[in-house]
Amino acid sequence: MQRKLLQILACPACLGELTCTAAPSAGGEIEDGALTCAACQKSYPIIEGIPRFVPVDNYASSFGYQWNLFRQEQIDSTNGTRLSEQRLYSETGWTKEWMRGKWVLDAGCGAGRFLDVSSNTEAQVVGMDISSAVVAAKANLAGRRNVHLVQASIYEPPFRPECFDGVYCIGVIQHTPDPPRALRSLPKLLKAAGRIAVTIYERKPWTRLYGKYLVRPVTKRLSDQTLLRSIKGLMPILFPLTEIAFRIPLAGRLFIFAIPVANYVNERQLSWRDRYSWAILDTFDMLSPQYDQPQTQQEVEQALAGAGIVDLQRLPNAGLNITGKKRA
Repeated sequence: MQRKLLQILACPACLGELTCTAAPSAGGEIEDGALTCAACQKSYPIIEGIPRFVPVDNYASSFGYQWNLFRQEQIDSTNGTRLSEQRLYSETGWTKEWMRGKWVLDAGCGAGRFLDVSSNTEAQVVGMDISSAVVAAKANLAGRRNVHLVQASIYEPPFRPECFDGVYCIGVIQHTPDPPRALRSLPKLLKAAGRIAVTIYERKPWTRLYGKYLVRPVTKRLSDQTLLRSIKGLMPILFPLTEIAFRIPLAGRLFIFAIPVANYVNERQLSWRDRYSWAILDTFDMLSPQYDQPQTQQEVEQALAGAGIVDLQRLPNAGLNITGKKRA
C-alpha cells in the first residue's frame, strides 16, 4: 500500500479518518501494518500490502479461488490480446485522455483484468474486491505505482464520499446479495459530474430457462475444488461438442442458451489452447457463484437515478451496459 492512498481512504463503518501504523519498506510500500479509525477506533489490517476491510471468508470466496488459480488468463499484457482493453473502453465510453490525472475505481476488480488496462493511463486506479482475488491482482500488476488495491465490500466501500472521478463495475453487480443496494452505493463515491459505467447480466422473461440456471442449484453447493475437477473432467467431451454445436447456423444460438459451457468459438484473438483454458475458467465462473441475479434495465436505471446519476445511456454491448454521470 502506498501512503497516497490514505488521501481517499475512510473507515467503512463510520467514514472516520484512518491513520496508519506501519513501517514502509525500502521501496516506500507498506506491506504489513494496520489502519485505525480516529472516530470509532476500529482497526483494519494491512496484509501483503493490501488493506483488508472484510473477513477472509465471505459470499464471494469462489471468485478468490478462481482468480488465484487462473491469475493471468484474461490479462491482456500476458495473453497478447486486446480483449480487455477493447471491452473496458467500449463499456465505459471513456478515453485515455479523459482519464489523465483522475482517480478511478474498479469495483470488483478480480485478478486485475481491467486494472491492467486502466493503469496504462495517467490515472490513479484503485481496485476493490471483496474476495482474495486482490492477491492475484497485486501479483499481476506488481510495480505499477498508479495501482492501489483494497479488499472490501461494495456495500461498505472504505473511501471518503465523492473522492473518485470515475467508477466502473463490469460483470460484478449480479453476483452480490442485493444488486440494487450495490448499485446505489457506488454513486456516493463520485465527485459532482463524475462518470459511472456498469455492465450487468440482463434479466428477460426467458432468462431463467438458460442452461446454467437449471444446474446452478446443484453446482453452487459443491465445493470449489469438486466443481473445478468435474468441469476439467468433462471438458475433453464438452469442448469438442460445443465447437461443433455453437457454430451451427441459427441452431447454434439455441445450443449456446441450452448448454452451460463457455466456449468462445468466434473469438479470433484467442488460440485454441486459450479458448480451452477460458472455457474451463468461465464455465466455473458461471456455475460456482453463490449469487447470480440478473437485472432489468428499469431496475438498474431506477437504482442509479435514485442515487443521483443523470444522463443515463445504454451502450450497444453484450449484457446490460449502462453509463451516466453524477448530478453536478
